[in-house]
Amino acid sequence: MFKRNLETLIKELLDEFRIVYLTGPRQSGKTTLVQLVGKNLDMRYLTLDDKAVLSAVENDPQSFIQSFKNQNIVLDEFQYSPQLIPAIKQASDQLSNKHKGKFLLTGSADIFKSAKVQEALPGHMARLELYPLSISELTQQPINIIDYLITGHFDNGSDLTVSKQQVADWIINGGYPEVQSKSHKGQSMWFKSYLQGRLLKDFETLYTARGDYQAKLSALIAYLSGLCGNLLKYANVSNDLEIDDKSVKTYINILELMFIVKTVPAYLKNRAKRQATRMPKLHFVDTGLACYLLGLKKYEQLVYSQYFGGLFENLVFMELTKHTQWAINDVSLYHFRDKRKNEVDIVLEQNNGQIIGVEIKASSTVGIKDFKGLTKLAEFAGNKFSHGVVFYTGANILPFHQGEIKMYALPIGLLK
Repeated sequence: MFKRNLETLIKELLDEFRIVYLTGPRQSGKTTLVQLVGKNLDMRYLTLDDKAVLSAVENDPQSFIQSFKNQNIVLDEFQYSPQLIPAIKQASDQLSNKHKGKFLLTGSADIFKSAKVQEALPGHMARLELYPLSISELTQQPINIIDYLITGHFDNGSDLTVSKQQVADWIINGGYPEVQSKSHKGQSMWFKSYLQGRLLKDFETLYTARGDYQAKLSALIAYLSGLCGNLLKYANVSNDLEIDDKSVKTYINILELMFIVKTVPAYLKNRAKRQATRMPKLHFVDTGLACYLLGLKKYEQLVYSQYFGGLFENLVFMELTKHTQWAINDVSLYHFRDKRKNEVDIVLEQNNGQIIGVEIKASSTVGIKDFKGLTKLAEFAGNKFSHGVVFYTGANILPFHQGEIKMYALPIGLLK
């Protein structure tokens, strides 16, 4: 069993909030984690995957919640019954201010962002996202890369060398816990089952349509796997797949609610909106799933493919995304591209508006030209720009300052 970095934070939040909601993709480890936390805190565990439990909920949500008025409870796979939200809200409202940690909820589709759910729980609920394993969880290292980047203090220390083979393994294996010990054949069978047995089932809970949408959805998911690290142009997707533009946007929105893909908004500032593109970028939540869809099972297939650069960027973006969940600092992630096609892969914005630019390069060498996009971002953001970094596969932390603009080359080995 892998130790998850969110375990301690969940326990802390249950001491502060009446409701903690843990969401994230299926098979990312939510059930294992909440069962462990619930057992340690003497909470009653129930899952809506159990047909009898779901039937009781659907029969009378209010009575179901009331039956546990003297117990703190874990409700797993909460997305199957959004009608529970009013009952939970009512129960939460009736608790004294001292009563915290009443409900620990999980959901494989983020129903609190869904159009089907309009109820809110202001002040009562803390929300966390559990993604597939991060590299630091796989290696059991304590670093939080978000907090590290924000410090701006980068010194050479331990050996940070990472081979291209290791990077390829990270990308191909992805982070789903069950995949880590499987052979290439076993991984393929697992991903096939994941897509056919679970993805379509969960999609149906969020989308009701007539006709054969499943064939369109399957084609779309495969198509999107080839767009990792690229701008998402809905019209292009629509034309290439011969699916109407409205359906493409709807399907992608639902896939995002299900944590299959992530769309990354563009970094825009009011005075310079016209200088930058507004199009989002697309990433897969798990690079292993993307590789399966692309038929990339081995090192040679990946590193010599046209997709390697995009998948490498996808890997780093998702590592940063995972680390945001337990970072001390609150940040938002964007991408940047101006009208002259100068771009920065990731823009990390802090609450005070200060930004850090992050470029990703799948090479063991780095030169001044690799900082061009970061320099343009610094000009674009002005005094909001703190510093820029280029992640590469080399072993050393190197300064590449441009006048007063602080720039660094950082080894990808910092993630391990």
